[in-house]
Amino acid sequence: MDPQFIITAVLLIIVLTVLARGLRIVPQQHAWIVERLGRFSRVLEPGLNILIPIVDSVAYKFDLRESPLDVAKQVCITKDNTQISIDGVLYLQITDPKAAAYGTSNPLMSVIQLAQTIMRADVGKKQLDEVLSSRSELNASIVSELDRAAITWGVKVLRYEIRDITPPKEVINAMELQITAERQKRALIAKSEGEKQQAVNVSEGERQQQINRAEGAKRARILEAEGQAEAVLTVARATAEALATVGKALSESGGQDAMKMRLAEDFIAQWGSIAKESSVMIVPQDMGDLSKAIGTALRITETVKSAA
Repeated sequence: MDPQFIITAVLLIIVLTVLARGLRIVPQQHAWIVERLGRFSRVLEPGLNILIPIVDSVAYKFDLRESPLDVAKQVCITKDNTQISIDGVLYLQITDPKAAAYGTSNPLMSVIQLAQTIMRADVGKKQLDEVLSSRSELNASIVSELDRAAITWGVKVLRYEIRDITPPKEVINAMELQITAERQKRALIAKSEGEKQQAVNVSEGERQQQINRAEGAKRARILEAEGQAEAVLTVARATAEALATVGKALSESGGQDAMKMRLAEDFIAQWGSIAKESSVMIVPQDMGDLSKAIGTALRITETVKSAA
């Protein structure tokens, strides 16, 4: 083989290799940091970029999309000296590739370490119950402090979510007992409130029943009294009318004789009834003679008339 051909082929391959190294295609939502002779030169944008071979080199490559990072579980001590294990998820995004490349040696690790430090400090300011009930407050506090500190690293902290809070087993057992006691307490309170309300309802019902009975008895007595009064008035009116009729009849012709006859009949009838109903009877001396009895009745009538 011709040595000249071999040399030409080798030179061609070298040239193509150098040229290939000078052409770089950057994906969308990515940023590459270019250094020229070891010094920062520029940030390559997405698309085709041309570099000077040997002089320019890609030192850092960053993904500009939002990235979730696991924050490893760590032990924190609360204000009431309770050890709890907390882990979470951190969501961040690189917004300044140059600051991310030269602000810290590892921006992602720096943010994670700072998140753990802030978490331990915030947990140490709260009681255990406050930590368990204020996850959103802890999340917001960590995001706020991280965002201020990570600006110099070219990182934007978007969210932090506590994934799990694990107290010691003894604390968990105590919390379960406390929850059970609270539930039993609420159940007893609810039961007592129900019994109290039931007693109030029963007493109110009995009270209303007694009031209704009293009102009914009162109304019945009023109606009875009104009925009796009406009856007395009716009898009185009937008696007055009867007396008026009798008086009018007596003033007419023959009225006196009819009155005498009526009195005699009533007299005889009354003594006859007494004789039927009783086995022993005291009678006037002249009751054996009917004519004398009639005369006695007439004398009584005259006596009544003279008295009138």
